[in-house]
Amino acid sequence: MARIGFAPHAERPQATDIAKETVLWLERQGHTAYVFPEVPSAPEGTQRLDGFDLDGLDLMVSLGGDGTMLRAVSMVVGRDVPVLGVNFGRFGYLTAAEPDGLHAAIERFLAGDYVLERRMTLDTLVLPEGSRVARARSTAINDVVLSRPSSAHTVHVRVAITGRQFLSYAADAMIVSSATGSTGYNFSARGPIVSPKLRCLVVTPVSPHMLFDRSLVLDSTDEVALRVEGRADAELAIDGDARGKVAVGERVVCRAGAHDALLVSFGERSFETVLKSKFRLSDR
Repeated sequence: MARIGFAPHAERPQATDIAKETVLWLERQGHTAYVFPEVPSAPEGTQRLDGFDLDGLDLMVSLGGDGTMLRAVSMVVGRDVPVLGVNFGRFGYLTAAEPDGLHAAIERFLAGDYVLERRMTLDTLVLPEGSRVARARSTAINDVVLSRPSSAHTVHVRVAITGRQFLSYAADAMIVSSATGSTGYNFSARGPIVSPKLRCLVVTPVSPHMLFDRSLVLDSTDEVALRVEGRADAELAIDGDARGKVAVGERVVCRAGAHDALLVSFGERSFETVLKSKFRLSDR
């Protein structure tokens, strides 16, 4: 029997309702279902997820948009737990099923009728000035962003690639994204759309105050270091989640993650098909 966790968007009543209904459906079949504590009024007897339980999950189900999916993946990355995304959002690049197809999607997973997509992540270290010991560590699925604080006009960042100095930027923000994250903030900043099958790092300046404003697409073996310079600290965000300030002189180092994100797919929607659908692109 399978152990399946559910991570619905807590502020979407339809998502939490379907999660609760699906928990009961699975329990009737002898499976064990878990839900995050944020789910209100979970069915009586339903077990709650905690860090220990995550290690033994066979599947995590995310019910929401891409933000909910990122949160679910971040909870299990490195634990060899695949994540099935159910789209309740607007774009749903990372999701594989619609709400009315959830039961069928779970049945296909349990029958082994699915494809496991491995997506490169980004391991991130924050290093104090002059130190090689990180004061903070994170793993991103989409992107790492250093942005200007509200009181400053720009953020000043010196970029080094695999230990070699590249350029100093004055910009609203600097983005380091994975291929998966290329359709997020990177895309909004006119960065390239990259196939999620590629293992690479994309470095994109946001509104740079300089002539060179192009993105860089780097190999997965490269390491990107962003050193905050100037007089103002920078704000750090990992997958859109604020992580506090990075002080002048500190470095944010990004490299290919030690563990891939594991996404359940049914091989029925190519990346190009999803892209055309989400942006309502038609053939000409």
